[in-house]
Amino acid sequence: MRSICEILAAKNATKKPAVSFEFFPPKTDEGDRALFEKHLPALLAATPDFCSVTYGAGGMTRDKTLAIVDRIQREHKLPALAHLTCVNHTRDEIHALLEKFRALDCRNILALRGDPPGGGEFQPTPGGFEFSSQLVRFIREQGNFSIGTAGFPEGHIANKNGKLDDWKHLKEKIDAGADYVITQLFFDNADFFEFRDHLAGKLGVKVPIIPGVIAILSAAQIQKFTQLCGAKIPPRLQARLNEVARDDEAAARFGIAYATQQCEELLRAGVPGLHFYTLNKAPSTVAVLKNLRLA
Repeated sequence: MRSICEILAAKNATKKPAVSFEFFPPKTDEGDRALFEKHLPALLAATPDFCSVTYGAGGMTRDKTLAIVDRIQREHKLPALAHLTCVNHTRDEIHALLEKFRALDCRNILALRGDPPGGGEFQPTPGGFEFSSQLVRFIREQGNFSIGTAGFPEGHIANKNGKLDDWKHLKEKIDAGADYVITQLFFDNADFFEFRDHLAGKLGVKVPIIPGVIAILSAAQIQKFTQLCGAKIPPRLQARLNEVARDDEAAARFGIAYATQQCEELLRAGVPGLHFYTLNKAPSTVAVLKNLRLA
């Protein structure tokens, strides 16, 4: 299976952006069927370059994440990026997981600190890792993996020292061996451009930085989502969401238009790819890609 590094290099050579989708492991059998029988086929018809599968808080979806990654790669021949976190894992457990990934021809890993189950402050696991940079370095030492890491254009919600301090820690992850960055979602492209330019100009970062984008599905859902991840909703966007707060269809139409405009500006600025947070739904993401003539 191709590595994300190889994919990004090949797309860059053709002057085209890589397109990727993110899924989360469904909690129910009905959710599994909807993902694999309805939404995944529709998204695959848009010819993505790779996908990613999240890892639940505390590693609680570990086995299912791995099963979904394996199934997507086997059945659809699409490179899948497996999330892997520090939470509730010792070094030995991480090593065993990496051997499972290797056995399944999963070469691509997104190395994250991760969130503890039930919220609260992160506490390192005895015998494990305190920082995601340590996890990145450990994976790099195992060899033959393509490693991504997360970036936060507005700064990580848990970093009380501000975004510049957070970006410094991102540089540490890259120095430890991360091959590329996928960002948290954001709604103001100015935040991304400041983030990208600071990393490149001030910190000397040269790896690809892929912006994460979401097409809003409903006003209530995005309010909850942004509270959890720390992304801000600009005032003009919030005003429009207030207008469609009770009309999910109108919110989805607006979400498609907003994401399309956002992506157009990002593409003009030369981003190496677009990573879509699909929320396991196809229609809005596919509509955005069709608007961009990337589907």
